[in-house]
Amino acid sequence: MLLCNVELLCVRKCRQHRRTSNAEVPHARQVSGYIDYAHRLKTENFEPYFERKKKLMPKPSDLSYYNWETQHSTSNSTPNFQVIAENEGGLLFKNKRDRKVINVDPKSLPGDNSRRIEIKTTEYIQVVIYDHVTRRKT
Repeated sequence: MLLCNVELLCVRKCRQHRRTSNAEVPHARQVSGYIDYAHRLKTENFEPYFERKKKLMPKPSDLSYYNWETQHSTSNSTPNFQVIAENEGGLLFKNKRDRKVINVDPKSLPGDNSRRIEIKTTEYIQVVIYDHVTRRKT
């Protein structure tokens, strides 16, 4: 999932098989995660992503990360979002600016000032963007 800052915050969920080659048998490694897009834009050079030289993939340092092969998972709060992992209903993200909660359960509404957008693509197994709009005080 992707999270963007400024006036629009979005969380991006990504699932992809990563192809790695072995001498004889290529296999796929599937990773999933939620990315704070705004935070990554500030801390990483996005030029290779924009030029399509590199795919945007979840990292263990992102909001959440899960490697399906090793079953390794991590969750990390960012300057924009607090991760609420110990929730009975599933994973939640709380915006640190307006303190609104984003529910990433696809069977639930995403929350106030948020919307869920699923992107159809052949490059990833699944891409979902959660747009969260915060209001600036004037």
